[in-house]
Amino acid sequence: MRTLLRHRDSLVQLAAAHTLHMQKALTQMNLQLHHVLTDITGVTGLAILDAILAGERDPQVLAQHRDHRVKASPETIAKALVGDYRSEHLFTLRQSLASYRHAQGLIEECDREVRRLLGRFASTIDPATHPLPPGQKSRRKSGGTPATPGFDLRTELYRILGTDLTAVPGLNTPSVFTLFAELGADLSAFPVGAHFASWLGRCPDTRISGGKVLSVQTRHVTHRVAQALRLAAQSLSRSLSGLGAFFRRMRAKLGAPKAITATAHKLARILSHLLTTHESYDESRLAAAETHHQRRLESRVRAQARALGFQLIPVTEGSAS
Repeated sequence: MRTLLRHRDSLVQLAAAHTLHMQKALTQMNLQLHHVLTDITGVTGLAILDAILAGERDPQVLAQHRDHRVKASPETIAKALVGDYRSEHLFTLRQSLASYRHAQGLIEECDREVRRLLGRFASTIDPATHPLPPGQKSRRKSGGTPATPGFDLRTELYRILGTDLTAVPGLNTPSVFTLFAELGADLSAFPVGAHFASWLGRCPDTRISGGKVLSVQTRHVTHRVAQALRLAAQSLSRSLSGLGAFFRRMRAKLGAPKAITATAHKLARILSHLLTTHESYDESRLAAAETHHQRRLESRVRAQARALGFQLIPVTEGSAS
């Protein structure tokens, strides 16, 4: 599974490179399609590219391939399709489009192999008996994304791991799939979560010589799971969850880079606990810790006010104005 995931990532990067080649060919022909379409490899973009390679040059006719979900009007799309259709750029566009579709076919074949191998893993929990909780809504109605296979990967991971890790703020299906593919479903090699976080290099590596602390920097560890946890921690900057509040508090205290490391360390410990106990993620624990922090902060501010000869008066809802 680890080999397939890494191979799939390479195929996704290859498809992205061919997309850039198509974009370059369009730009050289002065076709500003990327200004009116978010993704030139979408339904509308591919339909227009196929029509161009079939010999169509009329912008009004090309704009008729617009999908009803596209926000840009046919007139706007037609204006973006007025360009110089030179033969050498059409040649590179044709080859880049064929290479992109070939890469997409390889990705779909890889997804089928991933699904086949996932079926061979033993079930830790039965989704029919213990249904998977509803996840976050996605703007894509069907199929997968470049980061995830085109099948219900979340349910498969829930069945194998015995808990829904996507319930943890910051984690999504691709990051959980990376964790599973790199480490498997068993973290018994790490007695406690602190050992797992240390192995990923998310803990301070204190170096002492002669009773003097020389460095407390974290170890430089290059690991896909560590990178996934750092990305998950960075995505919590605007989260209203307890982890989001923890990240913002650490960012104000330590700065963004160290806050990302500290939050990734907390995520590693949470994942280790959930995979070991197969419990569901409980937000109330972090909420209680955040409440305790607020009380300590209030007590410290009151003490500072008394030391300066002032007294704090709580603001009620009626007198807030």
